[in-house]
Amino acid sequence: MTTIEQAMATFGVTVDAHLDRQAEIPVLSGLQFQGDVAVVPVDGKPGGSPIPEAGVPVVRGQAEANTHLLVATGKAYFAPARWRDGIVLGLLTVAEGATAYLAHPEHAFAGIAPGTYELRRQREQADGSRLVAD
Repeated sequence: MTTIEQAMATFGVTVDAHLDRQAEIPVLSGLQFQGDVAVVPVDGKPGGSPIPEAGVPVVRGQAEANTHLLVATGKAYFAPARWRDGIVLGLLTVAEGATAYLAHPEHAFAGIAPGTYELRRQREQADGSRLVAD
């Protein structure tokens, strides 16, 4: 398994100092969350554009800080949502033998196994429905 330190070196994403650099990053194929982003397994038609070496920002933080950045080793593809309902961010396809990661300074890395996933924002019910702010 890849450690946080190895992922930081590979992808150039620095995480908060209190996070254990030697911790291993689990790679999951089921439902998972990173802050306000959900990774939901789906039966979908794979597709999208290859994830570039610099990654794909799926949720940008204020002033570019705290961005959820999608990166990968091996072949992985991302198709941004065509509709802008604020919840669905896009479709991620991770090829066999590849691993995708959601990188975030406060949450470190979430490992995503081969498969097809819908990336979504979380929302909460307060005075009205609103997106969760990470």
